Amino acid sequence: MNLSKEIIAHRKYERKKFVIIVFFIFLGILGFVCDIAVGPSMISPIEVVKSILKAFFIDIEVDNTSYIITHSLRLPMTVMALVVGAALGYGGALIQTLLNNPMASPYTLGLAAAAGFGASLVIAFGFAGISLYFAVPLGAFTMTMVCSSVLFLFAKSRAFSSEMLILVGIALLFLFQSLLSLVQYISAPEISQQIVFWLFGSLQKSNWTNVIIVGVVTIICVILLIKDSWALCAFRLGENRAEVLGVNLSYLRFKALLIVSIMSATAISFVGVIGFIGLVSPYIARMLVGEDQRFYMLTSMLIGAVFLSFSSVISKIIVIGTLFPIGIVTSFVGVPFFFFIVYSRRRVC
Repeated sequence: MNLSKEIIAHRKYERKKFVIIVFFIFLGILGFVCDIAVGPSMISPIEVVKSILKAFFIDIEVDNTSYIITHSLRLPMTVMALVVGAALGYGGALIQTLLNNPMASPYTLGLAAAAGFGASLVIAFGFAGISLYFAVPLGAFTMTMVCSSVLFLFAKSRAFSSEMLILVGIALLFLFQSLLSLVQYISAPEISQQIVFWLFGSLQKSNWTNVIIVGVVTIICVILLIKDSWALCAFRLGENRAEVLGVNLSYLRFKALLIVSIMSATAISFVGVIGFIGLVSPYIARMLVGEDQRFYMLTSMLIGAVFLSFSSVISKIIVIGTLFPIGIVTSFVGVPFFFFIVYSRRRVC
């Protein structure tokens, strides 16, 4: 009888998780429509929906100007916001699970700082005569993988704990921020201004090629880690217990870091440094659906996508007709939430 009650309670809890997932899917669709509708030229949500439906060869009457603005200007940026948000949310959830620390994220491990340094080098000194449009993402991606390689060297060691890996990440964060400051210091004022603008994060240069690259890389990385959900759940029980259950900690840590690095590097290289999504999204997901990695990872992705999508909307309405860098908006939301995490952890301790 008690077993039946436990099964019923468990199923009820899982239904609650599905409801939460559906809710964030709905918010993602709402943010998608609002992000397209809001801008210097406002478009009604109905016209946005009509323009999207017409793209699928549905015979529907739609204003021609709204259709052109939707598909030629805003749709790539809107989709990029969802894809990048999902990638950063998933990466943050994976890092927090792997390191058992709610403060961990691709940003705090130095990956974002490395990307900023790589981009600043290309902006300041060029890259083999290649156009900055292609060279900046390439430079950001390359330097992020250099940072990741240092983390890999430590992660491969069985004697190296998660806490020590976090310390290495913080050291790399300060190192690349210092190198970035050095590049800005020796650069001309106009070059330094370009570097600062890239560091703010922006979706304005998004196009379908960028969206497809980030989307495909994210999907492949997620698929590669699906089969490791049970190992990640075991990892949450503690490293010693995970080893008893047969989890290869060195392999799992290396694989997860590699996937997070590739996914985060790809996303950041096209849109610039966007902080706090990888920190905030997993924390909210953990509060809502718990530690079951099947639900936790998916919910983190959805929250990250919703977070960045609505941040994009806010960046357009702070000053009507002006597009604020989206990284500033996410920081305004993320910093107070970071203080909340610190305070809540203090109360637990």
